Order: sequence, then C-alpha cells, then structure tokens
Amino acid sequence: MVEETDPEREARLDALADEHLQPVRREYVVEVTSSCSSCEPPLKRSKGRNRNRPREESPFERGTPAAAEDERNKIPLETLQELQRKRYAFETARGAQPVEETGVDPLFLRPRKLVDFGDKVYVAPLTTVGNLPFRRVLVDLGADITCGEMAVAQNLIEGQPSEWALLRRHASEKVFGVQIAAAHADQMGQCCELIRRYCDVDFVDVNCGCPIDPICRRGCGASLMRKRAKLRGVVETALRTVACAVTVKMRTGWTDDTPSAHTLVGLAQSWQHRGRGVEAVFVHGRSRTQRYSRLADWSAINRVATCQDEAAALIPVIGNGDILSHQDWEAKRAEAPRVESCAMLARGALIKPWLPTEIKERRTWDISASERLDILKSYVKYGLDHWGADACGVQRTRRFLLEWLSFLHRYTPAGLLERLPQRIHDRPPSFVGRSDLETLFASPLAVDWIKITEMLLGPVPDGFRFEPKHKANGYGTTGPPVAGADNNNDWG
Repeated sequence: MVEETDPEREARLDALADEHLQPVRREYVVEVTSSCSSCEPPLKRSKGRNRNRPREESPFERGTPAAAEDERNKIPLETLQELQRKRYAFETARGAQPVEETGVDPLFLRPRKLVDFGDKVYVAPLTTVGNLPFRRVLVDLGADITCGEMAVAQNLIEGQPSEWALLRRHASEKVFGVQIAAAHADQMGQCCELIRRYCDVDFVDVNCGCPIDPICRRGCGASLMRKRAKLRGVVETALRTVACAVTVKMRTGWTDDTPSAHTLVGLAQSWQHRGRGVEAVFVHGRSRTQRYSRLADWSAINRVATCQDEAAALIPVIGNGDILSHQDWEAKRAEAPRVESCAMLARGALIKPWLPTEIKERRTWDISASERLDILKSYVKYGLDHWGADACGVQRTRRFLLEWLSFLHRYTPAGLLERLPQRIHDRPPSFVGRSDLETLFASPLAVDWIKITEMLLGPVPDGFRFEPKHKANGYGTTGPPVAGADNNNDWG
C-alpha cells in the first residue's frame, strides 16, 4: 500500500470537507469528584439544539452602561437564579393564611414613608413607553412623581430579568413608585417581600385597572374590581409587607352600566394594617369595557371622592384622563372639586412631554421644532446610558424612540392652531409646519419616524421595519399606515 504524503492527505481531507460539511462536535469532559455530587444542575439558558451545552467563558468583561451607577433597584444575579430555580427562601410560605400578629414588628419601627401628592405633577405608569429614559426626560421638564411600568407579580417571583428591569429607578427620580399586578394575596406578599429587600421605592401601586384581556384572564388588573375579597387580601398583604406607602389604581367599573369604584373606595377605608391604610386611590375616568371610545368621566371620579365614610380617615382620590394642556387640568379640577390637586398625566405626557412645565407655569408653550429635537436628543442620551452604547443598546433605544414617536406626531404646534387648546380627542389636522423639521415631526408615517431616529442614531439596517405596539390615536379607528398596532393599555 502506497503511503500518502502530507500534501495529498490535506488535499483529500479538504475535498471531503467541501463535499460533506459537518459542524464540529465539541465534547466536554467534566471531572467528577466527591465534592461535586451535590452540585446544582445548570440553569436552562436556551431552547434550541444547544440547550445542554455548557456556557463558554469569554476572556472579555461585559461592558456596563455609562450611567449605570446612577440607577437603583438592581436585583442581585444570585437572587434571580434562586427565583428561577424556585429555591428562594421566602419568609412566608406560598398559600399561607395571615395570622394574628402580636408584639412589635421590626419592619414598622422605621419611620413610614409618606407621599404628598397634593399640587404635584405625577407621570402615570405607561406600558412600553414609560421606561427609565422617558421618565428622566419628564423629570427634566418638571414632573414631580414618577412610576415604573406595570410589572406582573408572578413574573417577578419567577425571576424574569425583563420584568425586574421595569422596577429600575434613576437617581433623578425624587419620588418614585412601582405598579404591581397581582391576582392573589400570596403573590403580592412574595413580590412585596422582594421589593422591600432589593428596591428603593416610595410607594407600591396595586393595579386593579388594567383592561387588557391577558392580564384580566390571569385574575389581575380590572378583574379584581369584581372580586372584592381578593382585592382586599392583595391590598392588606401589601400594607403588611412593605413599609412604604401603598396606593390603588382602578377604573370607574367593569362596564358603564355597573360602576363600582365609588363603593370600593368606601370599603378601602377599612383596609388597614397596624393603623396604616391606603395612601391614595387613582381613578381612570373610564370603565374597563369603554377603553377610549368616549371622553373620561370626571363627574364619576368626583363621585368616587365623595362616596366615603366621613367618620373614617378619608383617602385622597386622584383623577386620570384626557389632560393635554393646563386649560384641561383647570377644567377637570372645576368639574371634580373633591378630587386631589394632583395632575396625573398619561397620554398627554407622551404627546407633549413638556406638559408638566405648562401646568406648573399655567401657560401654553409654543415650542419650536429645534427645542423638540433637543428633547429627543436627551432621550437618546439617556437611552444609551441605560441600555448601553453597543449595537444592542442602539437597537433598543431606536425601538423605544419609535414607539414614542408614534405618539409625538399627534401634537399640533400651538402657533398653527385656529383655537386653543388642542384636545386629546381632536384629530390632528394636516398642515405644513414652520420648518421642514416641524413638518417631519407631524408625519403619521412610520418611514418618517425612522428618518428622525436616523438623525440621532445613524442609519437603520437594510430591511428594517417598525410596527407600533400601541395605537397612538384615541380619536378614531384609523391610525398610522402600519400593521400590528393595538389599543390595549391603561393610560388616560
């Protein structure tokens, strides 16, 4: 047999490789020792063909965003892993019933955090768009109180990192709360225990107003308004578990024909723990089934504020819905005089982020296109600080900026209006702006929103498309000519 030379062998192997290209199989040998018998199995990190392959260590350290040191409420990685493995040691077993407490609870030896909502501008939780960079922009423009996006209690208990990211707080947010959607008292108890240990918040807002079907089917959100015993258990468990203030967000009722918020607030006066009760109730002036088909009913919100037991401690009621100018806010206060003097902003802050300044200064700001561009520049800077300046961070910043632009285009410059103020349900008229940039800002086309992001973040990849998650218009059935939009949110 003729022995192959080295060049012949290499040529034959190259030919075989080209004809039958196969992936390289990696075999990992793990040395088993006596101390390794009790090792915990690794977490599942993916669901593909490589799900059992060990993670390869990188010689490079992962970079952190530039302003990461200014952000709080970061849960430790070890705790997340324990939650994901269901091995976290909660103080109270899941499903346990509360028992009669005696003695002094160390949790309540510290001074209780009080939140004064009077004469403040409060930016409500805004799903998807109300992220940390957006809230930083609103704080710069005059917002006094901010709240993170709605987080689902069960997702927090399971240690989902994306859900815990909703609880992040920036150092510039002087008064900050988190909104939790829970279906049962034990869910709320375990979630509040984690918040108490790892988060710095000024209040916990119990959500019983979210109207979207997936949340209601899980027994959370607006469905709690029809299950008063469960709602009471959720609220009292929150009062028992955290030392900060506890608030409740609700709608006027499940349907227009069956309003229930005015009776729930009267019951909430008796929901207490060691003399601590609900700090405030936020009422969205629409029912769960109404969504945004009509204007918010501020007379119903005022009725909620008046239907309380005068002999018990009154709960401040804060209204929410259809505020887009300081004239709107003053008109709502006149319509609902018993409602707390707190301007709670939702969609109005998305369309006009400078609305807190207008309310505080009681003026209409005819903001220029260059000033609006400066606001977007600040958002991009804060976004890159938060999500990172790498390719992934730029992609996330662009995505959330596009979601915000799907609302910003609804603003009509005050100097071009025939009458002031612009109403939130008015269809924006077609107009030519005072500059090309102002005209571009008013475009309802997603391709033009992408152009704006390219001015700030560079060109998009080939084949890039954007479909807004939320339908930004509440004035009709037509919207931007893109697919995939929905109107499932709990904004006012």
